[in-house]
Amino acid sequence: MKVPSTFINRRSFVATSLVSAITTALDSALSHALEGKPPERKPTEFQHACMTLPYSGFPLDRALQGIKSAGFKYVAWGVKHLETNGKQVPVMAEDAPIEAARELAKRCRGMGLAPIMMFSNIYPENPRGLEVLTQRIKQASAAGIAQVLTFGHTAGGNKKIWIERLKILGPIARDHGVMIVVKQHGGTTGTGEACAEITREVNDQGVNVNYDAGNVMDYLDLDPIPDIRKCAGDVRSFCIKDHRNWPKDQDCGPGFGEIDHYKLLEPVAFTGLKMPLAYENIFPPLLPRPTKAEEIDALAKRAREFVEVVISGLQHNPASLKK
Repeated sequence: MKVPSTFINRRSFVATSLVSAITTALDSALSHALEGKPPERKPTEFQHACMTLPYSGFPLDRALQGIKSAGFKYVAWGVKHLETNGKQVPVMAEDAPIEAARELAKRCRGMGLAPIMMFSNIYPENPRGLEVLTQRIKQASAAGIAQVLTFGHTAGGNKKIWIERLKILGPIARDHGVMIVVKQHGGTTGTGEACAEITREVNDQGVNVNYDAGNVMDYLDLDPIPDIRKCAGDVRSFCIKDHRNWPKDQDCGPGFGEIDHYKLLEPVAFTGLKMPLAYENIFPPLLPRPTKAEEIDALAKRAREFVEVVISGLQHNPASLKK
């Protein structure tokens, strides 16, 4: 059987193009190696989002105004706020209809703030965990929120139940364009390594790790830097807080504590991903909490600017970073 010359030419062209592409890639890699340059890496797009939590003693509207005035483009919802009627009101009740989430998101965006994360306010092992987390996923989807945050009980969690439920929730989250992120909160899920062991066994891109360095140091008295290196590939967001063991054992805002944020963020500085940074604690240690909203605004701005400087330094000259 005679093969048409046009077929041979087309096949030859495809083969030649493939070889050329591979050769170009190899030449580029070899060139970088010979010149002593590291492979080019795409910087992580960190999304700075202040939680409404630091403003819990003030109405939600004032929290949103303050977060915007502090220079944030993103906001994370959580948990309750003291409203003008003198009552603590949830930012979003666990049983609130999805329309309520859609309306609050519209309100936030109207102020120039994109909601990017929300507290689930429930442990995965809770008897109602599956029900509530499913509703949280639906609320987040309606609001255009990328991540739903959950964590374990400080007394420990049931790993088997976590895995069973997260395997159910992962596909639901993906179907709604949402990701569940699990952060450290003492007990058996007190480290990033422990959380990553669970999410790896779940093995679903709808479930990943959120890293809270302050909690690792607070609950377990462990240095978070070696820990994050064991789970960096699984981290998809952060809860930003610092911690001091001296002169008082106390959580605090970034830069006020003992955690080296350069070493903390370096392992995830070049992932090529969008990665929310949710500022959970912005307060200085040892001092009483501010009683004026304007003081919280200033602390929120200071926290953002500190972390932005850290990230700028890390991403400015990646070749200078020592492994």
